[in-house]
Amino acid sequence: MKNVRVLTAAEAALLVEDGDTIATGGFVSCACPEALSKALEERFLATGHPKDLTLLFAAGQGHRNGTGGDRYGHEGMVKRVIGGHWDRAPRLGALALANKIEAYNLPQGVISHMYRDIAAHNIGTLTHVGLYTFVDPRNGGGKLNDVTKEDMVKLVEIEGQEQLLYRAFPIDVVFLRASYADAYGNCTVHREIGPIDATAMAQACKNSGGKVIVQVEKIVQGGSLDPKLVAIPGIYVDAIVVGSIEDNEQCLGVPYDGSLTGEFRIPMDAIPPIPLDAKKIIARRAAMELPQDAVVNLGTGAPEKIASVCAEEGISDRLTLTVEAGSIAGVPMSGTQFGAAANPMAIIPQNVQFDFYQGGGLDVAFLGLAETAPNGDLNVSKFGTRLAGAGGFIDITQNAKKVVYCGTFTAKGLEAGCRDGRLIIAREGCKRKFVRQVEHVTFSGRYAVQMHQPVLYITERAVLELRPEGVTLMEVAPGIDLQTQILDQMEFMPRISKDLKLMDERIFRDERMGLADD
Repeated sequence: MKNVRVLTAAEAALLVEDGDTIATGGFVSCACPEALSKALEERFLATGHPKDLTLLFAAGQGHRNGTGGDRYGHEGMVKRVIGGHWDRAPRLGALALANKIEAYNLPQGVISHMYRDIAAHNIGTLTHVGLYTFVDPRNGGGKLNDVTKEDMVKLVEIEGQEQLLYRAFPIDVVFLRASYADAYGNCTVHREIGPIDATAMAQACKNSGGKVIVQVEKIVQGGSLDPKLVAIPGIYVDAIVVGSIEDNEQCLGVPYDGSLTGEFRIPMDAIPPIPLDAKKIIARRAAMELPQDAVVNLGTGAPEKIASVCAEEGISDRLTLTVEAGSIAGVPMSGTQFGAAANPMAIIPQNVQFDFYQGGGLDVAFLGLAETAPNGDLNVSKFGTRLAGAGGFIDITQNAKKVVYCGTFTAKGLEAGCRDGRLIIAREGCKRKFVRQVEHVTFSGRYAVQMHQPVLYITERAVLELRPEGVTLMEVAPGIDLQTQILDQMEFMPRISKDLKLMDERIFRDERMGLADD
């Protein structure tokens, strides 16, 4: 093998041309190729080039502070963005909402699989994921604004079944982050939270005739790396850039943690109990929905607290937590380390994890609760002037054997506490979540009913269930008035179960609930 080109970040930025399609690696704040994206941003701000780029990413990248995807959030730098999750790059989102760029939001897992299909020169990615959501061409085809005209998603029928075809297209440049490279360009990812999509992205770009540029911590002697650790073979790589210590942080602003890579394990029995607030109440009730030996995915927000509740109750060993980035088992992390897990048993590529998810491998998924309609539709992707994006939400919720949405009943200002096994609402939130119609259909109640998928909506004061006739109230918290604190806080009248029950009083007391005994 010949030696790979070694460039500075500024030199690598010169390889990107006006009008190129560029894909960037990373998962939220983890494994972001910051040195490369920063150099490209600096070049554009200084010269106005490269301009009119098409930017492609699966998981959103950055920390809402100008990093990651927001490096590309300058008017004229990009003309089109195709992303799975937009929330980490508010500048990009603002351009989309102002009709200054063409913008698409596609399911994160679908984009992850698109890399493989682009590499294989398939015509596109064929899947049921996205049917009846805002990604379905009958509901907009994933377009986010009025200037976005081209159809990227097509409804087709195969063997009598509706499917969505996500169109493939060539990639001109890919920016990736790895750990070490040898002199031949072979790259490991052993100090990252996982391989994510590095292999598939490099293959997609190489087979498109594009340029694969990898940012690493260091370069070592050729042939000296363990081949089992190499995620990006040197035959795919066009150039290597050695980033600074800051640019190679495992997760933005956070030093390297070997417990996230399997280098070592940390004790988890010392995790202190979390305070009994609204989110813990929700997490406690949600934990009651865990079957024995469940394979689980936890979303952000209230669902994150479920792992803490399980640790407190001594039932962590009775379930396996997974993260879409690729970790299996262990304890999922939050904040800038979201996507990683401490003490994982395995870490697989993101696209492989989504194979498992999309095939129904999850026993139960716990996701955040936002706008919810009478028919069970849910919106977590677009709220007026805020563009969050679906991320892996669609891939996960359409395919899990059971879905549990977790969140407060109202938002913005809610203050709730407990007294003597009863819930006390000290101040009501001013934003209602149960609305007549959602702005964006990120989850289709119609599709869930059609697929006979069990769906629950768990809040601090009520538990609702999706039935064929619509959203149905099943449980009410002790201390809560049905009319004034539930029905009057909804924009629609839910169905009310004939067997309406009180939520378990143990949920609202400081002591452990005893779920291990249950």
